[in-house]
Amino acid sequence: MTYIIAEPCVDLLDKACIEECPVDCIYEGNRMLYIHPDECVDCGACEPVCPVEAIFYEDDVPEKWKDFVGANYTFFDELGSPGGASKVGKVEKDAPFVAALPPQEHDH
Repeated sequence: MTYIIAEPCVDLLDKACIEECPVDCIYEGNRMLYIHPDECVDCGACEPVCPVEAIFYEDDVPEKWKDFVGANYTFFDELGSPGGASKVGKVEKDAPFVAALPPQEHDH
């Protein structure tokens, strides 16, 4: 089990979660952030700092966002486990499901 980032993050990328993550397992794609399932230590530090409540424990992802569970795993299919997001930087891709989403409107 891991934490999953869902739809509220798409096209927002607030990144407060990255600051809180003690193991540097939150990676940046083009349209959203992704938590590496093998690098996450399930500490939950990221969840309360997300301003749009996009982060859920895998078992608690709302039904309407269940597709994001697969998206968080798929994102790392080619990337593998680099062992830290900061040394990788932004990854110029998204899970195919996320890339296909229409632009998301956010109130800022």
